[in-house]
Amino acid sequence: MVSAMKIAVLGGDGFVGWPTALHLSNAGHEVHILDNLSRRWIDTELGVQSLTPMDSIQERTRVWHAETGRRIHFHLLDLATDYERLKNWLREERPDAVIHFAEQRAAPYSMKSDRHKNYTVNNNVNATHNLLNALVETGVDAHLVHLGTMGVYGYSTVGAAIPEGYLPVGIETMDGATASQEILYPANPGSIYHMTKCLDQLLFQFYAKNDCLRITDLHQGIVWGTHTRETRLHPQLVNRFDYDGDYGTVLNRFLIQAAIGYPLTVHGTGGQTRAFIHIQDSVRCIEIALENPPARGARVEIFNQMTETHRVRDLAKLIAGLTGSEIAWLPNPRKEAGENDLVVKNEKFRELGLDPTTLADGLLSEIVDVARKFAYRVDRSRVPAVSAWTRDIAATLNHDPEGRRLKSVS
Repeated sequence: MVSAMKIAVLGGDGFVGWPTALHLSNAGHEVHILDNLSRRWIDTELGVQSLTPMDSIQERTRVWHAETGRRIHFHLLDLATDYERLKNWLREERPDAVIHFAEQRAAPYSMKSDRHKNYTVNNNVNATHNLLNALVETGVDAHLVHLGTMGVYGYSTVGAAIPEGYLPVGIETMDGATASQEILYPANPGSIYHMTKCLDQLLFQFYAKNDCLRITDLHQGIVWGTHTRETRLHPQLVNRFDYDGDYGTVLNRFLIQAAIGYPLTVHGTGGQTRAFIHIQDSVRCIEIALENPPARGARVEIFNQMTETHRVRDLAKLIAGLTGSEIAWLPNPRKEAGENDLVVKNEKFRELGLDPTTLADGLLSEIVDVARKFAYRVDRSRVPAVSAWTRDIAATLNHDPEGRRLKSVS
């Protein structure tokens, strides 16, 4: 275990940010959350709420202090627009590490309309660049840990395992010889959200090369699970659980559909393969990354932060078998291949001591302890996926004349 650090958790009020802040505080670090609370405003915009009841960030941090005696400091700050305030905060506080979660994280939300596309690009890209720029200008030599996504690789089948960030290639030289080089694995984003994460990669590569920033980029799979050891300490520390068509991951939506007697909605053939990781493993991976920073002047360190892969239809069958639910097959609102394989290398975290929680180990408790317990809070009208990837798909899926809202599944 490394010695205690001062750590800034950007986006620390969010789904992964909050349990990460608790985990690091519990480990003895001085934790500062910087957040503009935009995720809460998006709930208001969409007319939905977390399945689990969530208190304000001020109340959450108060309860954490009352339960543990440890303080988590909260600062209301918008990374994408408050550049000078961010720079001043970094200059005054000089954190040892910065964990960057402060990005709009939902692919469907990023594809809802032209306004949502613009918001996602402006928020995500500006937040990342403002942070990098501010670290350089203040001279703060903090280790930057960024939560990226497996989606930067795309989901096409290439017949080979996806490496951890870098791909060895051979390039024919002018004299006919072959020069060996390692490049970033070719980006293949499947949404505006994923595209912003691909742009993040290039920003990181430049600032590591040009200004010797120490950066770790975590290409994370779909996070499942609600509780970590720390969120179980008090009911008011519970993590958020999104189930709606824009922010609810495929597994969360299946869990809620099963809990309320709604058919499990599989889009297309269900042959899409996705990578998964439990929330407890996610916060542990972030801690491991903090304990193993790259050297100043080194290239960006990239980890594939996932523990298993499953096809969507297999997930549906697994949950249907546990709950007795029916499966409904619907057209796919996304523009993606109907079938794909996803083989991912993730040796780095395993070699550093990660012992993952699998779906087989933890899924039943998630159904009982969360989905069924809070099923009374579900708004059934918000369960269907409503955001189409293109106008043509929107028309095919029977959208309204403005092409923005999918008719409810009966």
